[in-house]
Amino acid sequence: MSDVICSAKGCRADAVWVLAWNNPKIHTPERRKTWLACDEHREHLSQFLGVRGFLKDVVLLKEWESPQ
Repeated sequence: MSDVICSAKGCRADAVWVLAWNNPKIHTPERRKTWLACDEHREHLSQFLGVRGFLKDVVLLKEWESPQ
């Protein structure tokens, strides 16, 4: 799945992680927006969302895509 790339600025690496988030000031509680992350940027992007209180979940991309 090489067309799924990391959301970090300037990164072109394959995404491995899904960071599910929402901004409670503008989104309903159940809404989830997503950023994708490679292994290298997972922690940085998680911290960025976390300090703002936006991060809801971090899941492996292959688990996010698999049927529930």
